[in-house]
Order: sequence, then structure tokens, then C-alpha cells
Amino acid sequence: MKKGEKREDIMLAAMELIAERGFHGSPMSEIAERAGVATGTIYHYFENRDVLINELHLSLEEKIQEMLREGCSEEQPIRERFLFLVGAVVRYFVANPLHYRYMEQYFNSPYGVSRRRDKILGEADSGDVVSKILSEGVKQGIMKNLPEGVLFALTFGPLLVLMRDHVFGFETLDEKMISRIVESCWDAVRSRYV
Repeated sequence: MKKGEKREDIMLAAMELIAERGFHGSPMSEIAERAGVATGTIYHYFENRDVLINELHLSLEEKIQEMLREGCSEEQPIRERFLFLVGAVVRYFVANPLHYRYMEQYFNSPYGVSRRRDKILGEADSGDVVSKILSEGVKQGIMKNLPEGVLFALTFGPLLVLMRDHVFGFETLDEKMISRIVESCWDAVRSRYV
């Protein structure tokens, strides 16, 4: 097994365990066992469990941001970019339910709360694709004049519940349903004058 493969195996094992059992139910020894490495090997790649958890989150976040940047052009109208971004996020998580389950655990933990606080207070990079569109939409009067955090919640709050229901098999998010949901999210944030 190559060095990079071990790191990836550790990250995958951590994501699986955390998605199944939460952070407290995922000690380094069990992550190592699932990854097929010695516990000490994990510390060669990650200083501690907090570093592993945060690096895993950053890796997934960057993967999603890259997908969004590649599929969206700043020349497109705000509405088209918004519909693409929201639809792409839903489709990504439908295709990668393990990633959704990990991210949900992360954002409902002190790790995610701390990250969200830093972003809201401007202490973390908020230059992500979604933030740019929400900010630009408000400036152009295309979206409701609400704080970015409120627009984000109006857009992604309902999606989180729907994704959870999809992952548990309570709701089926097929392409037709995704399109209807994305349009509804737009209706929630668009200015009534548009």
C-alpha cells in the first residue's frame, strides 16, 4: 500500500465510523482497525483526532467547492447560477450519501459550530461560491435583502432535512423532484420584485 493510499484509507474509515457512530463513538483505535493500519500509523498522517476530523471536512468541502466552481460561470445570471449550485449540491449528496452523513455530523458538532461562527464573524474564508452568489444577488436586488446567513438557511435548511429523509429512505429525490425543490429554494430567496 502506497503512502497516499494509507492516508485515504484512514480518512475513509474515519468518515464511515463518524457517520455511523458520531465523533465520540469513533476512537482512533477503531479508525485504525477499519483502515487496516496500526493505530500509531494514523499519527504519522494526522497529529490527533481533531486534525483528522477537520482535514476530512476541509477535503470534502474543497471537493464540493471545486465541483461548483467548474460548473458555474460568473457570466451567467444570478438565478441560473443559484439553480445550478443548489441542484449540484443536492445531486452530489444524493450520489454520495456517506459524505452527506459525515457533513451533517460535522455541522451539528462543536467543530461545525466553531467553523460557522468564524465564517459569520468574518474570521474564516467566506469566499466560497455560494456566498458570492448570495452576496451578489442581494447587491443586485435580485434576492431578498436579508443577511447572508439567513439566505443560506432559507436555501439549505430545507435541503438538509430532505437529504436526511432521502438517506433514510423516507423520501426519493429523483431528478424531477430535485428540479422542483431547487425552484422552491429560489422562490424562498428571490426578491418579490424579480
